[in-house]
Amino acid sequence: MELSYKPKLPENLLPIALIGAGGIVNDAHLPAYRMSGFPVFGITDIARDKAESTAKKFDIPNVFDNIEQLVSAAPKNCIFDIALPASAFVDVLAKLPEGSGVLIQKPMGDSFEQASEILRICRARKLKAAVNFQLRYSPFVMAARDMIRRGLIGDIYDMEVRVSVQMPWDLFPSVKMHPRLEICYHSIHYIDLIRSFLGEPKGIYARTVRHPAKPLSSTRTIMILSFGESVRAGINTNHDHDFGPQNQESFIKWEGTKGAIKAKMGLLMNYPHGVPDLFEYCLLPQDGSPKWTEQKLEGSWFPHGFIGTMASLQRYVEGSETSVPTSVEDAINTMACVEGAYKASEEGGTLIA
Repeated sequence: MELSYKPKLPENLLPIALIGAGGIVNDAHLPAYRMSGFPVFGITDIARDKAESTAKKFDIPNVFDNIEQLVSAAPKNCIFDIALPASAFVDVLAKLPEGSGVLIQKPMGDSFEQASEILRICRARKLKAAVNFQLRYSPFVMAARDMIRRGLIGDIYDMEVRVSVQMPWDLFPSVKMHPRLEICYHSIHYIDLIRSFLGEPKGIYARTVRHPAKPLSSTRTIMILSFGESVRAGINTNHDHDFGPQNQESFIKWEGTKGAIKAKMGLLMNYPHGVPDLFEYCLLPQDGSPKWTEQKLEGSWFPHGFIGTMASLQRYVEGSETSVPTSVEDAINTMACVEGAYKASEEGGTLIA
């Protein structure tokens, strides 16, 4: 089956100014930009040696001591790519030129209150701002979206995300000890993804918990998003499956009235090395038994998904698209769901008499 699963690039590639030189920039942002030909004008980081090391690795021509120097030297059509802890976004956004194109690393703040302030600043400064919800642009998600857009699996009545893996949180020192670790920095991707397919949920049920022998705030979550009487949407994550690869799971599944799609997210298994993704679909036959078909796709979530978020923002900035799917105006609704999930978890379920 011919599937459309690669993002459209802008007609004219705009230069990128990077704010932050951490692991995600080196492992995903810059490999994606190199792969797609996006020019990177310059980079800055609070630790200049990190910025210099990253610049040398990826042939970035300019390294700056601070954000002010970067902004002062940046071309007028530059896209600012902010890859910093969420708590820094408010201060950084206030320093960017009015009307700039901006890609903000997820989450859009550490709370809905902070996200609302980010949205206010973006509106006040007329920033063309998007949030880096790059899972939407992973090859297996875009392939699924193409099939669903074409009506091949009918009306979706079930969407499930299940992750049961051993996550090496030590690789993320900047967020490892965050008080809102699992939902705010991981399951947020799946909330945003489900919203992009099913729209806005009417309510949310959730419980997020910690491991009894680990000092982290939360590493496992179970969540249900409510979309009415006939649609089930659930997220089940467990980052504490420390029992080898045999029974690890990592997938997204869509079920519809005419068929189903299942995408294995290999990146999360044996992270950060990962295992191969697997994209399968089953279209209900007129006669005979259902049969699953494997579809080969090029690329994976990292780094290929990062091409899509930047490309969609650049197409919006240049005017070849009238909107950007992961805009701050849309992302605020994902943040509302995140806040709702934490509230539901804190309040607990219905008490048993």
